[in-house]
Amino acid sequence: MSQQPPGRRAGRVLLVLAWCAALFLATRFFAQWEARQENPNAQVTTQQGQGFIEVKLVSNRQGHFVASGQINGQPVDFMLDTGATDVAIPVEMADTLKLEKGFPVTLSTANGPSQGYRTRIERLQLGDIVLRDVRALVAPGLGGNQVLLGMSALNKLEFTQRGGTLLLRQTTN
Repeated sequence: MSQQPPGRRAGRVLLVLAWCAALFLATRFFAQWEARQENPNAQVTTQQGQGFIEVKLVSNRQGHFVASGQINGQPVDFMLDTGATDVAIPVEMADTLKLEKGFPVTLSTANGPSQGYRTRIERLQLGDIVLRDVRALVAPGLGGNQVLLGMSALNKLEFTQRGGTLLLRQTTN
């Protein structure tokens, strides 16, 4: 069996390494692209005017409005849900956020009745909009890692939807 010259062997090793690096970078690029498709509002656009703060959101490819924000200073992803009476938080996330589970309540969900717990959010932030003392529910049946931003938060704001854009406005006067 003949021995390959050292330069040729090194060239093949570099070629394999280049392909591995290209595959790694392509995988990272498409993973980030997919995340942007799920949450196109990871960086929330805020506009401040005289007497108001306005946040502009675009819908994701399923038509939902998903945006990054904070609960009590901790990062979360919100899905806006005008059909939800309260802000609803999955139980695992509520534990991470150290939210107290208050009085038990029966929740009416698409999957039937479920038991949840009342809680309060001291500070909820979406872009530069800050809401304080927001009524919420810890919902054990709620899967995933998104907080449903229901009407207990949204009714403190003005909102307008046009096409795939949602404007949330908080008056500051």
